[in-house]
Amino acid sequence: MRKFYSLPFFVAMLLFIGTIEKANSQVWEVFDQQLNLEKKISHGNIHLLGNSLRINAWENDLSFLGPDYEAFATLDSARLYQYLEPWIIIHNGDKFGAFHEYGEQVLPTIYDEVATYYNLLLSKKGNAYYVYDRGKKNTQSIGEFSKARFAKNGQVIAQKADGSYLLPLSESPDHPYISLTDPCQDVIIAEEATGYGLINRHGDYILDPIIDEIKHLDDNYFFARNEAEYLLINALSTDADIRYNSFHKISIENDVMVEYIHGKLRRIMKNDGILLDIVGMDSVRKVDDYYNVHFRDQKTGLLNPQGKWEVRPTPSAKKIFPGNEGLFGALIGEDFGYINSRGDTIIDPVFDQVKRFSEGLAEVRKGQLWGYVNRNNQMIIPFSFENSGPFSHGVAIVAQEGRVNLINQRGELLLENSCERISKTSDGYYLLENEGLLGMAKPDGQLISPPVYEEIRREGPDQILIRKRDVYGMMNENGDFELPLFYSQILFDKENDRILAKSQSSVSKASEEIAAEHSQNKKKKKNKGA
Repeated sequence: MRKFYSLPFFVAMLLFIGTIEKANSQVWEVFDQQLNLEKKISHGNIHLLGNSLRINAWENDLSFLGPDYEAFATLDSARLYQYLEPWIIIHNGDKFGAFHEYGEQVLPTIYDEVATYYNLLLSKKGNAYYVYDRGKKNTQSIGEFSKARFAKNGQVIAQKADGSYLLPLSESPDHPYISLTDPCQDVIIAEEATGYGLINRHGDYILDPIIDEIKHLDDNYFFARNEAEYLLINALSTDADIRYNSFHKISIENDVMVEYIHGKLRRIMKNDGILLDIVGMDSVRKVDDYYNVHFRDQKTGLLNPQGKWEVRPTPSAKKIFPGNEGLFGALIGEDFGYINSRGDTIIDPVFDQVKRFSEGLAEVRKGQLWGYVNRNNQMIIPFSFENSGPFSHGVAIVAQEGRVNLINQRGELLLENSCERISKTSDGYYLLENEGLLGMAKPDGQLISPPVYEEIRREGPDQILIRKRDVYGMMNENGDFELPLFYSQILFDKENDRILAKSQSSVSKASEEIAAEHSQNKKKKKNKGA
């Protein structure tokens, strides 16, 4: 899968590259995964781009590095601008060029702009645009335009000075369009005087421009109307598959697509057809990806995205929320409680707000405070939090007196010092923030480090990158240093199973102060656990 690197990544990279030191005062130390020093690299600024691309920026030159970090190709008078796999965009002054990640130059640095799309490059020089095709290994001029860009399907959408649009890579490059938009990966919505149509990645119509109205739903699905006929379309790469058509009214109401039969609400629709066909419906409301279906006989049911009843229509609830562990939060009368899939009240409606169950407990609010109730209608953790989160591995995030902490299922605070903010990382760890500094805790709430670092990031098992002021180090999940806070940069070359650390020329006073601070923090942590 192609990788895209975000704008902040490139901005940070540009700022870093702009501060390259010309003096050979630092070296890169290369470690294996056991942190055995293997070799040293004398100079440069190494960047790991993608899984296997390594580049060394030194003064105004760029070098492509192999797995041994030795240069196999060097670009003179070039600076790194962007990496959009597999393309490396370089610049020299205000001009841009491009290299393939294998080290092959495909565009000289003579262009004002360069954009990428898989094996294609779109470049601009003045008002003239060019396309490089790696498969054909050539660059062709596609014309002069006020602006041009890649569509999501790989076509180029160009706009002329008169406001009309063209598809210069299609079989009809001079055919004008009123508008061209690309809401999904495979097709372009084209507007002509005769109506709307759909164009595939080859530039051909797969739905002729005769449609009065068309709306993108999701993925490659579209809702369309042609005079009195309503259509649900799956736009394939070679064809527009009409999955459903009807002369009854279909409309999108409250983010729900519904169909009326003889003026009465009859069907809930999905992207490619009917989700639910039932008589007696009064209205439908979406709750997350689920549906509250209200009937004229005052019953309400909860329908899942697959068209199955999570809670059968029942008169006991006015509103039903998606649930977990077999229980569903519901508005019963004027307050909130929990019901089961049959609509039976399991937990009395005595709360002002409720959330889903997680690990046997659910967050409930009364007044301004949150607590936790169990499935047996018992308040296990009393109302004492200004905000609360679900349990995971026996731990939840809560807010109390304007501060945030972690609790266990007995309601006990797990961190000695609360924080300004705690967020859960994608790998289940907790990022602790306080006064602009960062720390980390394990998924079970055990503290790795209090918030004392400007940067902290888990790179792998027992590999946590830390930065204090301008120096980097690495700690394990016990909070012990694996690499001291001494380096100006640390990189994790996961494809090569190596760790690269750029050493300072000498131990700075800041490094010594930081090491002393860390030692004091470790003593406090050990004393607390004794």
